[in-house]
Amino acid sequence: MEKEEKKPRTHYGIVNFEKRRRPRFNVDLPVEYAPSSLFVKHGRAVNISEGGLLLYLPERIEIGQHLVLKLFFPSGTALETVETMVQVVWTDIHLAEDWGDYRTGVYFVDISSEDLDKLMSFLRSLSSP
Repeated sequence: MEKEEKKPRTHYGIVNFEKRRRPRFNVDLPVEYAPSSLFVKHGRAVNISEGGLLLYLPERIEIGQHLVLKLFFPSGTALETVETMVQVVWTDIHLAEDWGDYRTGVYFVDISSEDLDKLMSFLRSLSSP
């Protein structure tokens, strides 16, 4: 049996395409959050989309936990707020002491139509040149 000669294989690089369905925007916005509406804590939103947020929080929150969240953002000369229920989908340790220790990914679970309109208007303002 003859030995089959191997041809050199062409190698291609890996390209990491964006897999998210909705565009994300980098922001630096204050948030208030609580596992219930009783004890309010503070964090920062550093990334936002129609579907959710990347938060920097001072504590580790369990994956799957729901939080009551209030997001503050500028709208013209006023400060708007959006209140929503979010669910933690991932958490990670981040070592930057000035922003909090834990990066936390959340998605919107429940948001009123009025607050959704405010959020969508804010996102449109971020995507406008």
